[in-house]
Amino acid sequence: MTGSWLKWARRRALLVAPVILLATFIVFGLLELVPGDLAVTLAGEAPSPERIAEIRATYGFDKPFLVQYLNWLGNVVQGDLSRSLLSGEPVVNSILNRLPNTLIVIFGALTLSLAMGIPLGVAAAVRPGSRIDQALATAVSLGVALPSFWLAMILVSIFALGLNWFPATGMVRLSTSIPEAISHAVLPSVALSVAGAATIARQLRSALVEILSSQYVRTLRAKGLSPGAILWQHGLKNASVTLLTVIGLQVNRLFSATVVVEVVFAIPGMGGLVVPAALAKDFPVVQGVVLTMAILNVTINFIIDGLIAYLDPRVALS
Repeated sequence: MTGSWLKWARRRALLVAPVILLATFIVFGLLELVPGDLAVTLAGEAPSPERIAEIRATYGFDKPFLVQYLNWLGNVVQGDLSRSLLSGEPVVNSILNRLPNTLIVIFGALTLSLAMGIPLGVAAAVRPGSRIDQALATAVSLGVALPSFWLAMILVSIFALGLNWFPATGMVRLSTSIPEAISHAVLPSVALSVAGAATIARQLRSALVEILSSQYVRTLRAKGLSPGAILWQHGLKNASVTLLTVIGLQVNRLFSATVVVEVVFAIPGMGGLVVPAALAKDFPVVQGVVLTMAILNVTINFIIDGLIAYLDPRVALS
């Protein structure tokens, strides 16, 4: 089992490198999709031809695209994501300063999604067709349909501005104060967790209903095994692969959804970094943030796939 899994992990790791390389090419290619001449944009109002030529030479815009990409990729490999066109600060420093805030919100949202979604999914699967199951179906449809940014504004209006239970904006680092950091992360995490909890509950309910109605579970019931033992030892264990798959998809969704929610709560995270940079056409920052998000997503998917292969030997042997 362990040997097969290690072989699978090595094969899978070899596939990760080309994916990341392709991600770097796509991220750098975003620059080519910008309408107009970027050098003219950076030169300001009524620039002289000499000023435009100087900017092209400074940023390498006068070189072929492939040469620009290879130069940029070489710097990225060395940990250099260039500097912000507006502030002049190294992009790596900006990302390292803001990424922890984003990760706190994502971790909180994922934790809340699991805390709500798993019990709801189990409760509905144990009594399929019951009122609980029907109520869950309605709640799931509503949870998936609610936009995270709209729910974020409602939460701010009620719990921050109305009841004054939580801060409306900003973020505190865990190293500064753990209680304050959690307090600032509660509302954005809740706003992001609702759709995730609905998806987890729906998928877990479907997987458990199928497992609990299977032939071998009926055999276990006939042998006198208690319903609780069947659920915990067999149902949830076999549904863990489905649950891990859904978690991986939810993490990918959270990385993109957090960008908008961070703007609503004025959180100095990756969203608060990339949105103003995109509006101001600060492309080194945009490229750095998108590349960081892509690498994190690829890495997390690799970890999730590894856990699935470990729990299901058929995946490792395939």
